Amino acid sequence: MFVQDTLLHRLRQGCQPMAYPAAPPPPLPDRHGGALRVESAKCAEGCSACVPVCPTQAITRPEREPVALDLGRCIFCAACVETCPTKAIKQTGDHRMAARRREDLMLGKTGEEELRVAAALDEKLRRLLGRSLRLRQVSAGGCNACEADTNVLGTIGWDLGRFGIQFVASPRHADGLLITGCVSRNMELALRKTYDAVPPPKIVIAVGACAIAGGPFVGHPQILNGASSVVPVDLFIPGCPPHPLTILDGLLRVLGRLETPDSLPAHDKVTEHP
Repeated sequence: MFVQDTLLHRLRQGCQPMAYPAAPPPPLPDRHGGALRVESAKCAEGCSACVPVCPTQAITRPEREPVALDLGRCIFCAACVETCPTKAIKQTGDHRMAARRREDLMLGKTGEEELRVAAALDEKLRRLLGRSLRLRQVSAGGCNACEADTNVLGTIGWDLGRFGIQFVASPRHADGLLITGCVSRNMELALRKTYDAVPPPKIVIAVGACAIAGGPFVGHPQILNGASSVVPVDLFIPGCPPHPLTILDGLLRVLGRLETPDSLPAHDKVTEHP
């Protein structure tokens, strides 16, 4: 009787996971703000008010040059947005922030005012992976925030497994690594060994400001300032922590499971890396 009641209750619940990406994604919370955009033309001459308020030195402004913002270091505290007198830095509300190259997260410095989102892996590697992706998650000195938002993807509302993406217990069973945390020196050897244990070909995904560049701990002598200093990284997903939707978007994008940005729901312009 108990089993019967349980099954009936489950049937009444119906399908719980969100329809994304077939349907528009849910909006980000108001306090999140989404990706940042730099409008260099708005920078007032001689103004550098946003530089000292950044806790991770993600913002620089060399003399006679426009402001530059490193989204890889950014913890999205919005202090620069609130401080800038000309609103040259603004929040877009866009969840799409994953990039294949580290330099694509640099805004303003190279003339790019908005980030270039990740393109899919090459066709050969996608054929080898098929329609699945098995990842070994490595917390290399994290605070558990990025780990928590990664775990959210396994809940009933997100159901990461329906996309063929799963987290596995052993690197021997994995197609790649998903790394969180600032990569402390104590975790360097463990990360190297885990990477070596993954059979080739393999991919590496750095999730969060810490895994990309060290986050709030950047420059500390016991921190290696991100996963790239230890292993090659194929996908960077910024945030502190990244929203689960941002992580999911990056994973689907690198597998070629998303359409181009022009066919997605309207947001502020975000370009795709060719």
